[in-house]
Amino acid sequence: MSFNPPAEFLSPHDLSPRQRAHSNSVNSVGSPARIRSNSASNAFAASIASSIPLTPSGSHAHSASTRQRRSSSIIQHLEPDTLDTKNDQALNPNVNANWVHQKGAWIIHIVLIVFLKLFFNFITVLDNDWRWTLTNLTYNIGSYIMFHQVKGTPFEFNSGAYDNLTMWEQIDNGDQYTPTKKFLMSVPIGLFLVSTHYSNYNLNLFILNGVSCLCVVVPKLAIAHRLRVTLY
Repeated sequence: MSFNPPAEFLSPHDLSPRQRAHSNSVNSVGSPARIRSNSASNAFAASIASSIPLTPSGSHAHSASTRQRRSSSIIQHLEPDTLDTKNDQALNPNVNANWVHQKGAWIIHIVLIVFLKLFFNFITVLDNDWRWTLTNLTYNIGSYIMFHQVKGTPFEFNSGAYDNLTMWEQIDNGDQYTPTKKFLMSVPIGLFLVSTHYSNYNLNLFILNGVSCLCVVVPKLAIAHRLRVTLY
């Protein structure tokens, strides 16, 4: 009785040509068990890779946002209101801006200027030149913050339709050179002229009063309507 060992236990020289060809094809392709193992490994690796979210790292996101922020323009123009925003604005009267048409709304500016001047008169270390200059600066700073810095309304009555607009842009629905806006523009100009006169046309005080006047008059012009200057 003869015993023939399997082909995998024979050396290549003991195999017949047909057995050597079959052995080479099995070695090059791989056994079925090895193929199944490789396929399972590839499927597992693919599932792991697909489960990992492809999100940028924090540093990349920060650099991308920085590039976007740097590439944006310093001076931007606010887009016109959409039809839905205009409908929301028309739902209820804008009590945040309509008060400027009430009785006494104009005279309150004159009264405020008088009280500021009386307040600075009590500071004896200041001469009359600086009293008028500080009166002008204080009024202009408060006017700028109130009319041109703060956006939106303190009341929630129009579904946030005025959130992107300053009070000056809300007055008279954005119309330019109305009687109310002409008066509010003339007040800082008149105060500048009075302050310049009572400061005896001192050059340094004239420049200081002039710059503060321009800071509140230029934003009231039509060319500055819905204009935004972003420095950061």
